[in-house]
Amino acid sequence: MTQSDSQRASRPGRSWRWRFTVFTLKWGLVGAIWGGFVGLIFVAWCAYDLPDVSRLNEIKRRASVSLLASDGSLIASYGDLYGSAVALRDLPDYLPEAVIATEDRRFYDHFGIDLKGLARALYVNLREGRLVQGGSGITQQLAKNIFLTPERSLHRKGQEVLLALWLEQTFTKDQILELYLNRVYFGAGTYGVDAAARKYFGRPAAEVTLFEAAMLAGMLKAPSRYNPLNDRDLARDRARLVLQNMVDAGMIEADLAMAAATMTAPSVSTEAHGQIGAFYADWVLDQVSSFVGFTDADLVIETTLDPARQRMAEQHLARIIRESGPAQNASQAALVALHPDGAVAAMVGGVSYRQSQFNRATQAQRQPGSAFKAFVFAAAFDSGRFGPSSRMMDAPIRVGNWQPGNYNDKYFGDVDLREAFARSLNSVAVRLSEQIGLARVIDMAQRLGLTSPIGKDASIVLGTSEASLLEMTAAYTVFANQGRGVWPYGINRISTRSGEVLYQRSGSGPAQVVNGATVNAMLDVMGATVAWGTGRKAAIDRPAYGKTGTTQNFRDAWFIGLTADLVTGIWVGNDDNRAMDQVTGGSLPVGIWHDFMSDALAGTPPRDIPRPQGAIPVAAAAPVELVPAPASPPPEPDQSGFGALLDSILGGGSGGSSGAGGAPAEQQSAPTWRMQEDRPR
Repeated sequence: MTQSDSQRASRPGRSWRWRFTVFTLKWGLVGAIWGGFVGLIFVAWCAYDLPDVSRLNEIKRRASVSLLASDGSLIASYGDLYGSAVALRDLPDYLPEAVIATEDRRFYDHFGIDLKGLARALYVNLREGRLVQGGSGITQQLAKNIFLTPERSLHRKGQEVLLALWLEQTFTKDQILELYLNRVYFGAGTYGVDAAARKYFGRPAAEVTLFEAAMLAGMLKAPSRYNPLNDRDLARDRARLVLQNMVDAGMIEADLAMAAATMTAPSVSTEAHGQIGAFYADWVLDQVSSFVGFTDADLVIETTLDPARQRMAEQHLARIIRESGPAQNASQAALVALHPDGAVAAMVGGVSYRQSQFNRATQAQRQPGSAFKAFVFAAAFDSGRFGPSSRMMDAPIRVGNWQPGNYNDKYFGDVDLREAFARSLNSVAVRLSEQIGLARVIDMAQRLGLTSPIGKDASIVLGTSEASLLEMTAAYTVFANQGRGVWPYGINRISTRSGEVLYQRSGSGPAQVVNGATVNAMLDVMGATVAWGTGRKAAIDRPAYGKTGTTQNFRDAWFIGLTADLVTGIWVGNDDNRAMDQVTGGSLPVGIWHDFMSDALAGTPPRDIPRPQGAIPVAAAAPVELVPAPASPPPEPDQSGFGALLDSILGGGSGGSSGAGGAPAEQQSAPTWRMQEDRPR
């Protein structure tokens, strides 16, 4: 044995290690070469059909429609809503910080791919045995949002990485973050932080509070789940977690985070969850195409809705029906509030939009009952033959085979027209109609704005022809508008998001439709209705005027009331035309009107309705506030009565309902009803 052989024999471990090292290096090199080759093939596979990066400034989504209230706040949006592009420097520092602390805390330190984040996510997912954590940073999410689909595949992930690296090489970190904030999805059809801030908080992104910024950042993990319109409590809890992330990242102090959550959360939850005006939004949206046709442009519609009054209307209507409706078999109600020029300030089409989208303020055709008497008396005053102090006999009357009666068959004998209107005496209304002619009554109703078909028989005097709450309220508004015609409207302007005006409202409806003397006389008798008549419970802290209406068997109950600043109509009933339990126009409708108007006009200085030029006819008395109630029994509930022989006029059978009950509200079609033909109560 040679010396070298003996040396190798004495060091066997070194020979084994040497061979292992050589083997490792050899096959490691081979593996690296093949790995690199496979990697290149994978990169080529991913890069082969990479999206065109020129799409960076391209937005692919449905055209949007944004409805703004009279104060500029967002009522509703349809389609994919993008807000204005915002620069990072214009945002409060805590907004991008909230996003970074939650989505990618090492955003400013990595090269587009957060290797630590990926390793952590891989470990957590392997430990849990399922996908519970993602490793994509802000740059990767931006690449996915702009260029890729939500598909989960190795190919798509590879493309995401390549695009993220390209973004990092092309843009600065601030530019990437700015692009991300302007493009990321925040739920409810909103893209970009500005659109989300306006949608959820009613303000631009530059004005959000710390807690609102945390809530926005919290939505990014699961926009549909964490947005406050879906679940305000979950959104608030998620925002608090974001604030804690900001504390952990050293971006804000713990006491500031606690103060922000405590002070801001209640207002945010109310604003976010309390979306209002859904019935109104549907009504306005249906009219857009008639103004601007059909367009692919993003539209901004400036409406007449008063958010504060709309919220009051929804709350008071729902509360009163919830509290008093079940005991009196009343399940639905509607409200319309107009400014004297016809601008719709508030509209409630039912107790719950979620349960039924049928708009009872605009789509339902119901019998107005004694609310129709305003047209009878207006026609009589317009003829020049009668005034509020003109006298007439309240006694049984027969017209052909029809013998209408008063409520409970109670008559008051010789009365003036003021008392007849305030007490809603049926026989006097019929006598007036017979003396001036039915054609004059129909003409007056149409001049005041009724567009629904009006029957040609004597029973229309007591409100058998159907009409919508909106057109009835608009007709009454003429008396608050100095006799000028009123076309109810909800749209002031329609423009594109870039600012191009497509429609601008101009004009104020038709000219004078009734003379000043008629308006003054009607305000006289409607003032008596509120002062001591069937609508006396409507009295508020300012001059008010109105008329109640109740149809046979208490199927419909109305009150339409006027003030100098607002005219509001109320309807209460049931969709299936079931009779209510003693609900008259002077009960639930007046209660809703009183509570809503008291709040809606709070802070508005009391004033009377301006009187038009033209004196009250000679037969009329002094202004209503100086006229005492007649020395007679208290006013009776207002209800229109009919004789059993009404079938000879209407052509229907007696003793039963001639209506089919109407279509369910969910069918989105306007039901039709007719008054039951039975004996007066």
